[in-house]
Amino acid sequence: MFGIDADSRLKNLTDMGLFRHVNVYSSKQDAEIVVDGRRYINFCSNDYLGLARHPRVVSAFQQASDTYGVGSSASPMICGKSEAHEILEQRLAKRLGRERVVLMSSGYMANLAIISALITSRSHSVFMDKLCHASMVDGAVLSRARIKRYRHADPDALKALFEADQSAVKLVHTESVFSMDGDIAPLRLLADLCSENQACLIVDDAHGFGVIGDKGLGGLDYFCLGESDVPLLMGTFGKALGVYGAFVAGSNEMTELIVQHARPYIYSTALPAAVAAAALEALSVQEQETALRTHLFSLIDRFRAGLEAAGIYQSLSTTPIQPLIIGSIDKTMNLSQVLLQNGIFVTAIRPPTVPQNSARLRITLSASHTEDQVDYLLEVLCKHFPAERR
Repeated sequence: MFGIDADSRLKNLTDMGLFRHVNVYSSKQDAEIVVDGRRYINFCSNDYLGLARHPRVVSAFQQASDTYGVGSSASPMICGKSEAHEILEQRLAKRLGRERVVLMSSGYMANLAIISALITSRSHSVFMDKLCHASMVDGAVLSRARIKRYRHADPDALKALFEADQSAVKLVHTESVFSMDGDIAPLRLLADLCSENQACLIVDDAHGFGVIGDKGLGGLDYFCLGESDVPLLMGTFGKALGVYGAFVAGSNEMTELIVQHARPYIYSTALPAAVAAAALEALSVQEQETALRTHLFSLIDRFRAGLEAAGIYQSLSTTPIQPLIIGSIDKTMNLSQVLLQNGIFVTAIRPPTVPQNSARLRITLSASHTEDQVDYLLEVLCKHFPAERR
């Protein structure tokens, strides 16, 4: 139809084992969720601190809905920015030690916004880790800059690219915690390298913010880096804070470039004010209820120790994201189905989300999980994990 062979393309996805199904849940997001009428222990959510259903966060959302309604009705540049947005931006900037924070509709939109707003010439260069999130790649493509990819988490590879590059503007974009592998980027080494080469380092802290670091403020907190090291920081509210939306933090001048030039900011409806109010309350809960992170990291240690005791392949991750790389799409799908049959919800991650031959179960742990639930996951995994991956 219209020259688009939809049937053939969809059949190809099915034949390759890459057709994806959208799961519909009918419960609160929690350690347990109901999907298609059945209750499962959920080990694939990004709700790392269990704040999506926290009473204080839910109450803040409900109260702000009464005050502001449920929609913002316009872009921030028109009439979509409320007092709730302004308060969240100011509080978050103070907490992060930044001059200013600008709210965005989502992490994907934020990454589209950042590079496309900063780049002004096709002769400029954007350097990206090979495993950067799709939104970062799309942002670089949208900017029309020259895109150069370096080996995953390898500062030496980035250094070699710098030595061969003569661009007047160099931007380096990396995740802090990589979304599919859970490992932490060597941000200190990258920051030093960028400083030596007059490159601007931009960090996507979506999966680090709220979790890692002494105060749980993310990758920069983890490595004790400041605004001079990382001029622009992106983080989200939809992972550890359990809400929705994103932010870009930096100097007044750098963030103003986002406001003035970023199309995703200018032409998108603003976050609902109630979401901003809920994110603000979640930020307070994250700061005050430190036992949540303590419990989360005890579960991470417990899970890793259980895998090691069973002789199962260990990832390098010390974060809530624990990938079990199987390689084969069929075997990954089969193990996901076995887990489902045993009441455990873990979706299979397949190409193109991850590189070829690296299909995996992306297990994520949350402060809302119990030790018994983690032990049960280990019991089922140890019984059914492919022998060749041990």
